[in-house]
Amino acid sequence: MALRQRCLGLVAGALKASSSGSALCHASRGSVPSALAIGSAPRGWVLRGCLGSLRPFSSDLPEHTELAMPALSPTMERGNILEWKKKVGDSIAPGDVYCEVETDKASMEWEAQEEGFLAKIVAPDNTKDIPVGQVVAVLVEDENDIAAFADFEPGSAAAASKKPAEDKPAAASAPKKSPGKSWPPHEVLAMPALSPTMEAGNILSWKKKVGDTVAPGDVWAEVETDKASMDWESQEEGVVAQILVPDGAQGIAVGQPVVVLVEEGAEVEPFAEFTAADAEGGAEPAPAAEEPKKAESKKPEPKKAAPAAKKPAKAAAPASGERVVASPYAKKLAAEAGVSLQGVAGSGEGGRVVASDVRELVESGAAQASGADASFEPVASEGAFTDIPHSQIRRVTAQRLLQSKQQVPHYYLTASARVDALLALRGRLNKDLAAVEGGKLSVNDFIVKAAALTLRRFPDVNASWHGDFIRQYADVDVSIAVQTPAGLMVPIVRDADLKGLSAISADVKALAGKAKEGKLRPEEFTGGTFTISNLGMYGVKQFAAIINPPQACILAVGAAQPKVVRAADGAGFEEAQVLEFTLSCDHRVVDGALGAQWLQVFKRYLENPASMLL
Repeated sequence: MALRQRCLGLVAGALKASSSGSALCHASRGSVPSALAIGSAPRGWVLRGCLGSLRPFSSDLPEHTELAMPALSPTMERGNILEWKKKVGDSIAPGDVYCEVETDKASMEWEAQEEGFLAKIVAPDNTKDIPVGQVVAVLVEDENDIAAFADFEPGSAAAASKKPAEDKPAAASAPKKSPGKSWPPHEVLAMPALSPTMEAGNILSWKKKVGDTVAPGDVWAEVETDKASMDWESQEEGVVAQILVPDGAQGIAVGQPVVVLVEEGAEVEPFAEFTAADAEGGAEPAPAAEEPKKAESKKPEPKKAAPAAKKPAKAAAPASGERVVASPYAKKLAAEAGVSLQGVAGSGEGGRVVASDVRELVESGAAQASGADASFEPVASEGAFTDIPHSQIRRVTAQRLLQSKQQVPHYYLTASARVDALLALRGRLNKDLAAVEGGKLSVNDFIVKAAALTLRRFPDVNASWHGDFIRQYADVDVSIAVQTPAGLMVPIVRDADLKGLSAISADVKALAGKAKEGKLRPEEFTGGTFTISNLGMYGVKQFAAIINPPQACILAVGAAQPKVVRAADGAGFEEAQVLEFTLSCDHRVVDGALGAQWLQVFKRYLENPASMLL
């Protein structure tokens, strides 16, 4: 089958097999192809739940992560690296852009989800036709390890363990099949990455059943991602032999086996008892190959000297309340596991807590809930209640906004504007539109236009923080917060400063409709440079919003309220419609004076809406 050849190199790099160590992999957002075939791989190979970035542990090289070409669109099979935004030695933080990648759909930025230091760029600028899953760079957690990768080549770290991978009948952690059991040729398809940031998904409903014929373009299932509900389309042809996860299955990791495909309908019946454990390659090796493998397995024995490098004695744990010194990757692991590093004795240099310390803590069962989680542990209620499972969108929104509130230094600026002239202009334009197109402008359309023009005037606000630098964006792409049944979405009005009010209105209506139906494409909700959240339609007077990372600002807009204000000529007072708005700023990017200047110009556009036409 076509997919078999396409994924052969990808699968080989993701398999856990070594006598001197093991190749572990951790999920990297957007790093897994839209479908993955593993069923035809040699016996004894084990699929792990992710294939985009691998974390090899080798006796020859320090701990590192091999970054693979990610799937930045659901149909992407290859990509071109247009330009690296990082160089060897640079520090990496989540949200940083590794490079600009040309996909089958568009040119997109590949954002980091890990922390560390860039140790090697394997595929330089302008490298073309890189298969999804091919190693393109190496990341380390310790800056001192960078020099060790000067001569690194893809596969070099795993080269010594490649033969042992074939030596072992199966990884110890893999569940085994019944002795002697074998399967006809088949492909196991994994949960695809249907958005660049997707790490797990929910199967809402299967559109195919066992025995159905599948052709390219057919829809396998409706999948709820971290952003929307999307159709998973087949890239293959064949017959469905087994479905490994049922309708309604939740939290399925990208790369986890979900369905089995065979070439002929006659091959379906043998898979009636096929399980996810079988899909993970736990079959015992063919007897004919057993003897040569045993003979070869003696070759890498000298590598067993690696354990002689004993782990350094751990330093005394810091007292409660003292600053914990830990590697970036250790902090990431601790956050994912929900454990506190306070009181952990580090084995790294100077008592630094490293990744292995966190793993030991988690595996020992002695991990203590982090202070934040422990202080908010829910108390059982005696009354009636209903537990509502999180949607993927709500779960990811919660994670990102918590991260924003904890890591981004917010400050807030509130101002108000008289919008009588704006409301009058809107009324006149809507009469004209009704006669010609039947459309209707909203107050929010004027706000989007005014904000976009103000961002063009202040490019320092149309920016984001990236650790070692601040990135200013050439385009003004305004994200609009939209409430959907599944949670909050932020579709994007592209080049909002260059569009007229009617074009902005049409974009917002179309995008909001698709968001509520769960039909947004990844390019329609990723890559915004500024966000607007408008709750005025609910009568909210004023509020402050949480910044949508990695953006630097978000504008919170309330409802226009009648207020008594001083008359324009200064003689007496009059009633006016007044709109309040609050700009939340990342103080690392936007200083207070700059934020105030931005609001001043934004207010001027609202009070003199005709100036938007100049």
